[in-house]
Amino acid sequence: MTATTRIRVLSDSVINKIAAGEVVDRPASVVKELLENALDAGARQIEVAVVAGGRESIVVTDNGIGMSRDDALLSIERHATSKIAEVEDIERIATFGFRGEALAAIAAVSRLSLRTCPQGSDAGTEIQVVGGRIQDVRDVGGPAGTRITVRNLFFNVPARRKFLRTEATELSHIRQVFLLYALAHPHVGLRWLTDEREAYRAPAGATLEQRIRDLFPNLPPDLLRPVEGERAGVRVTGYAGLPQLGRSDRSEQYLFVNRRPAGAPLIGFALNEVYQTLLPRGRYPVVFLFIDLDPERVDVNVHPTKKEVRFRDGGAVRDAVIEALRAALSAAAAIPAPSLPGAAAAPWPASPPAPAFPAVLAPISDLPPPRAFAYPRRSLAPFPIEPEKSAPARDAPAAETPSTSKSPWAWCRILGQVGGLFVVLETEDGLVLMDPHAAHERVLYERFLRQALAGGFSSQGLLSPETIELPAHIAPMVRRNLDVLTGLGFGLSEFGGDTFIVDAVPAMLGPISAREMLMEAAQSSDQGGARGGAERWTIERVAQAACKAAVKAHDRMTLEEIERLVVDLAATEMPYTCPHGRPTLMHLGFNELHRKFGRT
Repeated sequence: MTATTRIRVLSDSVINKIAAGEVVDRPASVVKELLENALDAGARQIEVAVVAGGRESIVVTDNGIGMSRDDALLSIERHATSKIAEVEDIERIATFGFRGEALAAIAAVSRLSLRTCPQGSDAGTEIQVVGGRIQDVRDVGGPAGTRITVRNLFFNVPARRKFLRTEATELSHIRQVFLLYALAHPHVGLRWLTDEREAYRAPAGATLEQRIRDLFPNLPPDLLRPVEGERAGVRVTGYAGLPQLGRSDRSEQYLFVNRRPAGAPLIGFALNEVYQTLLPRGRYPVVFLFIDLDPERVDVNVHPTKKEVRFRDGGAVRDAVIEALRAALSAAAAIPAPSLPGAAAAPWPASPPAPAFPAVLAPISDLPPPRAFAYPRRSLAPFPIEPEKSAPARDAPAAETPSTSKSPWAWCRILGQVGGLFVVLETEDGLVLMDPHAAHERVLYERFLRQALAGGFSSQGLLSPETIELPAHIAPMVRRNLDVLTGLGFGLSEFGGDTFIVDAVPAMLGPISAREMLMEAAQSSDQGGARGGAERWTIERVAQAACKAAVKAHDRMTLEEIERLVVDLAATEMPYTCPHGRPTLMHLGFNELHRKFGRT
């Protein structure tokens, strides 16, 4: 090599180790790649066993189709795959793997043993690979399927091994991978052992709801709502958590595209769009969301680890997710629980039925003040008291009686106020504390929003038109969305360059800088599209208007006003939170009261 030659061809060993860094960065990456291979092989039963957080060994066993001797030898070569043959196949990927890099990358940085036997054959093959070099190939017997053992991960890349975290941290990453693929394939049985102890067992042939129940036993099923919707060829199924399940991070957002654990920024945008008025800032929903569409409409070859995908028509996917989630969280009628193809249907466990009350009701004189409320009163123990006639129907007009499918209670009775603020209610399940300001905010928000989305905002002319010069990155957004902004109530025209003249603003939203309002509306419309962006901006502004108009803390309320608020809140689509995500209600059940008082 001459002194002027600086460019050289790397050896295969170095190439493989560099390539391994893109695919394998920790034990969880190995588990992910091996699970995907097992699923692509049609396995119906898969076992994952790790020792010392995956540092010492990772073993994945499946009962898939297995491989012949020749295929097994090819499988550990780079870019050898059975998933694609032509470049056009990349446009319609329906399998997890397709690049043919995973096994070669893992073998390059570990001591790998591959034992496989094809279905219907008595003889199998075992291959021993150390640091990417084949050490031994021999015939073996065994059951159909494949067993891959990975030992001493990164033994020949000490710098990478030093970056591994503690055993507990690596196990948490492996757990997350296991949960993702167990959720994506409830019809497949999966078992996970760590240090020879069983951590999870997910039986085969389950439905999605059964799989969620098996993997998340502490997740209350009555706080999950089934999601089922389809729009423009995009099908959205799964479960969405009510606001009470809000988390401090996104760790319990399980997203799948064509059953592939993956995400995209627009899905996060759609989740925020739906939950922005249900959860406070910094809180995130629990969701199990499956998005299915034609493989040609999604590009999975975006990220080396395939964690992110790109959609050909992102707007259609975003709108389908928003529509399905909103329907799930606000639907008055029950939606059939979704299940993935190949899984037998089984209903999600229903909420406990309301207790059957005896026919004898306590006379109004025996009930704590104030007077009887429009809902059925609480019945007491069946001692011999003459039953009292029910309250007249005129006390609670039928049109205003909330549907029990949406109402937080089947019946309730107002007991009074405490601290001059919080309202105390008795329901069939226990005691409920209500924050009148948050409750009134929710009622007004839904009322204002229906009006705004139905008829749009009326315009309020400015005394003198404002000439507004916008930042260079905002002005193009305003030009692209002139029609949308006009529909929101803006009187708007271009004045040249990045300058606009505003002579009217939406009337309902109160005093606010026209410049600030215009910039916010333009950015929202540009991010969410003409329909979604306008709705998002409308929602945010209506929430502000509802907050300003709602009853304030320590405002004196009459009993009639409290009754009216309770009835109105129970009739809303989402009675549990205000538009900013704060709770409107806090529940103290009878079971909890019994525990606190030492009753069994």
